[in-house]
Amino acid sequence: MRKLTVFLFFLITACGAPSDAKIEFENSFELKLDLDEANRLASLPLKCIQNPLPYKSGITVAKKEDLAMPQEHHPAFYGCYDWHSAVHGHWSLVYLMRTFPDLKERDLARRMLDENLTAANIQTEIDYFSLNNYTGSFERTYGWAWIFKLAQELHEWDDAQGKTWLKAIMPLAQLLSEKYQEYLPKLVYPIRVGEHSNSAFGLSFAYDYAIALGDDALAMMIRDRAKDFYSDDADCPISWEPSGYDFLSPCLQEIDIMRKVLSKTAFDEWFAKFLPGLAKGTEDLAPGQIKDRSDGKLVHLDGLNYSRAWCLYPLSEGDDYMKYLADKHMDYSLSKIKDGDYMGEHWLASFALYAYKEMNAAQAKYY
Repeated sequence: MRKLTVFLFFLITACGAPSDAKIEFENSFELKLDLDEANRLASLPLKCIQNPLPYKSGITVAKKEDLAMPQEHHPAFYGCYDWHSAVHGHWSLVYLMRTFPDLKERDLARRMLDENLTAANIQTEIDYFSLNNYTGSFERTYGWAWIFKLAQELHEWDDAQGKTWLKAIMPLAQLLSEKYQEYLPKLVYPIRVGEHSNSAFGLSFAYDYAIALGDDALAMMIRDRAKDFYSDDADCPISWEPSGYDFLSPCLQEIDIMRKVLSKTAFDEWFAKFLPGLAKGTEDLAPGQIKDRSDGKLVHLDGLNYSRAWCLYPLSEGDDYMKYLADKHMDYSLSKIKDGDYMGEHWLASFALYAYKEMNAAQAKYY
């Protein structure tokens, strides 16, 4: 495990460090997604993807027949407290099985996914989007983004059963691609909150899917709209983050999509204006603090720590400062991810795993 110390480039006076002083840090975090950690994190989606209650339904009741148990409307994604968490719980298990062939509960995970991800179940999920006049925008765009990520993971997995599941869910992914392309031209302003509806997050995951699966129309629209939304942004007020319920960083999610749609030169120029302190290595970011992990909104900040990390790791490119910031956020919340409270356990493993995935990709490329 490498230990690094980067010293201040500027003399620190009695009055404190100047604003352009580089951050002093020692990166001594030991973060590794090994088989033991994989088994630990797999236990969380395994505990919830077929657990129908409690469940927070997003249904709008237009007629009394709409009242039904969630599993009737969502026979594939009825667990993990809400629809989007069920979707990324499935993604977590696919990612873990793909990455760790010796996963302890691999057979159980395969059985559960085989029961949930059937063509009939996915058709019922598709039908829900036209259940009444109010369901067409269901889970826009956060849940849509995780369907795209699940489809991408299955597409990139050389596994016969995985290909069967991919074939089952592709009609839903294609429907959501169409919905995205219908929606984006009508969105005048990007949504910059730190929760589900954040536009940059949805665009980033959808763009990954579009590139991986060759959905050229969706990819082109996302490139155009991201540039429309964010090209002129500067001096993002990251000191205002986080808000109390954030699980996404508005500033860092914007960086995440722009690094994907801009050339390297154009991105570097944009980044230097958008978050100059981070670009120069003078901005320190503290992990979000959580005092009550049984509160479903307050525990969002553990998710923020992971999502900040997954935005920072791709920026490392051998930059130990970026890696340090990402590692610091990961380290703060990893030990607390499995604390016995369902309000965090039903979703946080997915966020931790996606951060691990970005960490490993950056390390393979740059370290």
